[in-house]
Formats: sequence, C-alpha cells, structure tokens
Amino acid sequence: MRANVLRLTTLIVILAIVLYPLAWMIGTSFKSPQEIASNIGLIPHEFTPSNFTEGWHKFDVAFGRFFLNSALVATLTVVGNTVSCLLAAYALGRLRFRLRGFWFAIMIGTLLLPGHVLIIPQYILFRTLGLVGGDFPYLPLLVPHFLATEAFFVFLMVQFMRGIPRELDEAAVIDGASAFSVFRHVVLPLSRPALVTTAIFSFIWTWNDFFRQLVYLSQLKDYTAPVALTLFIDSTSESSVGPMFAMSLLSLVPVFLFFVAFQRLLVEGINTSGLKG
Repeated sequence: MRANVLRLTTLIVILAIVLYPLAWMIGTSFKSPQEIASNIGLIPHEFTPSNFTEGWHKFDVAFGRFFLNSALVATLTVVGNTVSCLLAAYALGRLRFRLRGFWFAIMIGTLLLPGHVLIIPQYILFRTLGLVGGDFPYLPLLVPHFLATEAFFVFLMVQFMRGIPRELDEAAVIDGASAFSVFRHVVLPLSRPALVTTAIFSFIWTWNDFFRQLVYLSQLKDYTAPVALTLFIDSTSESSVGPMFAMSLLSLVPVFLFFVAFQRLLVEGINTSGLKG
C-alpha cells in the first residue's frame, strides 16, 4: 500500500512538472502586458481576454491565414511522406534487387546528417530550379517529402513490413498477382499502423517546424503559424507578449486535437512497427 502511494505521488509530481509550462502559458495569455512583467504566477490578477482579439488582428493579415497556411503545408506533407515512404519501404523491405542492402545502408546513413547541415545546399538547389519565391512558395518545403527523403519513416515502414509473413506474398504470386498487386492487396492493408504513425508524426513535426519555413517563406501572407509568432517580438518597437502567448496557445490546439483523435492508433502503430524494445 505504501509503495503504491509513493508511486502515485511520484507520478503526480512528474505530471505537474511536465504540465507547468503549459499551465503558465495559459495563464499568461490572459494577463495584461504590465502584469506579465510583474506576476510570474499561474493565475492572472486581472483577466485580459482582449489578448486573443488583438493577436488575431495584429497584422495586415489575420492570424487565421497563418493557420490555414500551416494546415496546408502539414496536410500535404502527411500525404507526401505516407505515399513516398511507403513505396520506398516496399521496395527496400519486400522486393529483391541488386545492391538492395547497400542502398538501404545509404538511406540509414542519412539519419546521421543534421538537418541544419543540409539546409544551405538544399536552398541553393531549389533556388537554381526556380522553386524559391514562386507563385506557390511552399514547394521547397513539400517536394522533398514526395521524394521519400524522410529516412526515419522509411526505416519505420521497412521494419514493419519485415514482420509481415512472406508466405502472403508467395501465395499472391502463385495466384498470378504482380508486384504491384501484392503491394496493393496484401502489404498496403496490413501497413495501416505504420502509415498512421507516419502521418501523426509528420503532421506534428511539420506544424511545429520553424527554421525551414523561415528560410523559404518571405511574404507575410505566406507565413505559417510558427513563423508568424516571431512577429510579435520586435526589437525596434513595442513587443506584444500577451497576444503572442494567446496565439501560441491557439497554435497548440490543432496539434493537441490531432494527437487526441489518433492517440490509440499512434500507440498501436509504435507497438507494431519495429520500434518496440
């Protein structure tokens, strides 16, 4: 009994530590600018809900436009990663061809390269191809995801597909199925947990991405939510800290809802995709 109480108390303390920053941000989003500097507590002395309306209409473009831009980029990224990584994983995990192990090792090796190392050569490449600053400025952010450049998701799906019995493929081939038919009718339906895991992580990581979006997006109307949040802090004028926290809180809502909606599928995908110990 005493051990259970101690375990429960420890979990509650850990949960409080983890949730404290979120609770502080919620409270700060309702504080006035003067109170933010003087009151470091969770509960504001005077509620200021006007932070939300001020932050929403702070710029020439309503903050809702930034949400739509983020939703567009995140949705297309999910589509690109799930489709391209699934095809690449099927080739590396189920098909037999020369140097398959070599190309798989090269793909795994790209995981060792930090993203910041690649950003300059990628920018030069996309600028040479005329994809930077065009009519659809999100192409540099989306094109790599449609080319299976996310090695982590390819590896995740390969590990999952290796757990699918090959007898299913052999039975389909005996029945006259082609490699594409095996993929369409056997591997694809059974890969649902890995696809869901890829979709969830792709959405969350893309929605929260800041650096790459800052590099490629130059027009205010094209900004995503993470980039737009930096506009509230201006070293040359007055900073709007209250509205910034209000919009930051709203920016967490899509990620929170997305995670809650697919939480069960996420856990199922992780448990069956080869990431378990």
